[in-house]
Amino acid sequence: MTSDAKTPEEYIANLPEDRKEAIEKLRKVIHDNLPKGFQEGMGYGMMAYFVPHSTYPDGYHCDPKTPLPFMNLASQKNFIALYHSGIYAKKELHDWFVGEYPKYVKTKLDMGKSCIRFKNVKNIPYELIGELCTKMTVEEWIDIYETAIKK
Repeated sequence: MTSDAKTPEEYIANLPEDRKEAIEKLRKVIHDNLPKGFQEGMGYGMMAYFVPHSTYPDGYHCDPKTPLPFMNLASQKNFIALYHSGIYAKKELHDWFVGEYPKYVKTKLDMGKSCIRFKNVKNIPYELIGELCTKMTVEEWIDIYETAIKK
């Protein structure tokens, strides 16, 4: 489900009540832990965390007018989703997250290539998400991205 919201605040204001608290808490965790240089905004109808053009003028190769995406946060129909490009692009980070997850949550990890799905807001491992946010700097993300697209 995408949103027409122009800002993260508008996005949150338009959420159903049962999702607002979890999204706000995830947003705070991301803000408190994401390394300097990433910027928050909206992208693809979701809350977005990206490398701004002021840092990476080339932007996203699929649409250079778009800043380089890194993470997205969304309230989907049946779950809250955290999309983390670093997990998709760096196997060691993926393996670390998959290994750590059971230490925080007793239910099975529901995850795609870059999408972590939380069907029950009571099972969101905020501390683990905070630690995940610290694991990749803007510079490392740009290096990984450029290595992947220049193949």
